[in-house]
Amino acid sequence: MVTDARAVGKAAIVMVALVFVWGYAWILSKMALAYCAPLDFATIRIALATTALFPALLSSGRPIKPAHPWEALLIGVVQTALFLMLNNWALSQGEPGKTSVLVFTMPFWVLVLGWPLLGERIEGWNWLAVALAAVGLVLILEPWGLRASLMAKLLAVLAGVCWALGVVVSKRLHNKHPVDVFNFTFWQMVLGLLVMAPVALAVHSRPIEWTPEFIVLTTLLGIVGTAGGWMAWFYVLKRLPAGVTSMTSLGIPVIAIVGSALQFGERPTPLELTGMICTGIALAIVSWDTYRRHREVEAAMGQE
Repeated sequence: MVTDARAVGKAAIVMVALVFVWGYAWILSKMALAYCAPLDFATIRIALATTALFPALLSSGRPIKPAHPWEALLIGVVQTALFLMLNNWALSQGEPGKTSVLVFTMPFWVLVLGWPLLGERIEGWNWLAVALAAVGLVLILEPWGLRASLMAKLLAVLAGVCWALGVVVSKRLHNKHPVDVFNFTFWQMVLGLLVMAPVALAVHSRPIEWTPEFIVLTTLLGIVGTAGGWMAWFYVLKRLPAGVTSMTSLGIPVIAIVGSALQFGERPTPLELTGMICTGIALAIVSWDTYRRHREVEAAMGQE
């Protein structure tokens, strides 16, 4: 990690900008889904992202050939294809604020899945984080009410689980082998796209409305939000302490909540708001623990 003060300062600015870009991407995605089915939108977004990332990979001097193709395929299926499909499906039926919070339960699923799959036991403050996240999850879902939005909320939780599974598989690979994260992320997206594209064609449920607004939205999300976002994520991971990166990323769902309230009039119920606060506190505890233990942030924790 670079320690030069000027480099750290620049990275901090990039990280703050990234939080706003990835946070507001939830709002833009909701808008884009008015013109396109969830799986079609996910496929278009990743196709644009991989197209934009390929020249950057070529010019970086890194190897082009995938070093760990089977792991990249697995993470591509789980974290790129399934995650984006479930995420977009949830977003098409639900509101960006609540959806983002439920998807961002990912760190807690990493803790839960990391125990049997990585042998990483839940310790200390993380137990409190998991307990708070569980309470928050129940309060946001409100399963006793059988509300119409319950399906959207469950889809968002499943998206978070898929994201977490991708992170765990990535951590297991990194524990065994050195990995070029840029090369690996590119091939993860490409292989995920190869899975998504034929499925999207087979289950094409509605025609895509190629309006100027939709074209602008998908271009922004695919090239700036996904491709540019990943480039910025790699940049800050090399230059900022893990705890700072982790803590700052907490702002992403906050931007989504505020943006959704301003643009769509999203107003969580008192129980949902309490659940969102519990989840936010739990995320802060996990981030603080990462900072305290000087743990690295897994690159796969970046958004697709």
